[in-house]
Amino acid sequence: MSGLIARLNQSDYHRWAAQIRATGGCHQPICLRGRVEHYDQATGRLLHRYTTRDEPDGILRVACKTRRASRCPACAEIYRADTYQLIRAGLAGGKGVPESVTAHPALFITLTAPSFGAVHTRYETGGKVRPCHPRRDAVTCSHGRILACMARHASEDPRLGEPLCPDCYDYTGTVLFNALAPELWRRFTEALRRRFAKLSGLPLTALRAQVTISFAKVAEYQRRGIVHFHAVICLDGPGGPAAPPPPWATADALADAVRHAAGAVTIPLPAHGRTLRWGDQLDIRPIRTSGELTEQAVAAYIAKYATKAAECVGTLDRRVHTLDELDHHPLRDHARRLITECLRLGALDDLADHRLTQWAHMLGFCGHFSTKSRRYSTTLGALRAVREEHRRQRDDVTTGRLPLFAEDTVLVVSRWQYVGKGLTAGDALLAAALTGKPLSRMSGGDAR
Repeated sequence: MSGLIARLNQSDYHRWAAQIRATGGCHQPICLRGRVEHYDQATGRLLHRYTTRDEPDGILRVACKTRRASRCPACAEIYRADTYQLIRAGLAGGKGVPESVTAHPALFITLTAPSFGAVHTRYETGGKVRPCHPRRDAVTCSHGRILACMARHASEDPRLGEPLCPDCYDYTGTVLFNALAPELWRRFTEALRRRFAKLSGLPLTALRAQVTISFAKVAEYQRRGIVHFHAVICLDGPGGPAAPPPPWATADALADAVRHAAGAVTIPLPAHGRTLRWGDQLDIRPIRTSGELTEQAVAAYIAKYATKAAECVGTLDRRVHTLDELDHHPLRDHARRLITECLRLGALDDLADHRLTQWAHMLGFCGHFSTKSRRYSTTLGALRAVREEHRRQRDDVTTGRLPLFAEDTVLVVSRWQYVGKGLTAGDALLAAALTGKPLSRMSGGDAR
């Protein structure tokens, strides 16, 4: 409380408050120390100098810009909104994409993982919750556990995703699938294009001259600790969404190609006695401007998962390097076993390239959560550039910038030093009041 009162009584409080508002309520702002100088390129004359020596505490606070809601809900909300606009533009137009794209065939698909053992699950049909694993003649596994469950699990039941028998569950297969899921997706997209070309009666090179198959996907963790992918797949003309695809390029043909590719791609791992592939559950639905599955619904669904990670599994949101570190965290047994298996497999030479040790907290998955093909819609960079330009026009003076001169006539020299991140407890309380953002997880030790 004393720190809060001291901040309020400082003469530069209003400048500090302006910094906090500029971060949008970031929970863990990055603290920088340095300066920016603007010189006339023709004469070498100093036109303007900005230095953090004149800022509160001698530092500049900028937003962390993380996508992860578990670390900073404020910055993650901006990332979610940008992802929503990106996905929707590829289906309905806008943001530089013509509105005629609404007439192009588009599918929303879900690729799942295979089963690696029975887990507690919630089944709901017709508004009624069914028993988890009802068995009249349930067997007892070799570890002495009955492989049945008559419970009707609530949506927040902590047992959801937990194996009926942890000792029977295939933790090795789960980790390997997570680690190789990005490669499985890459092979799927290649097989999809080859199959669609075959169905169209064209060589693959000729297909590319007539049709562009573009996609945007997001990874989601199931409670059992395995990723699966939700994806939008579109058919555009050559060059992207500005041109329509030929009449023979239909959503039905694309769906046939998706089914074939999902069942055909595999990753053999002979050293570990297994072959990885997609699960049997494959969901394919057409996207329409009006109906049950609209572009707004798809964009909102994908954007929601773009800011999440493996929180539903009960794992950590930061890296872990040794088993001893796990003792300091209240982890679920299922998550602990998955992390332990990541560390074990990460020590094997043939799996070194998958960096399982570095990504043990993500249960082996080291791919990008949200990705898109080059010609799908706009880009996150373009959306951020438009937002930055809007801010420049809105503000009379933007910190560290000089909008009074044309960029091609000014030489900008910057020197920045990272000095920490986060806010003190008192500053976090004030920041929550200033921005209207929740206080949770905002404190973190302000760098001075």
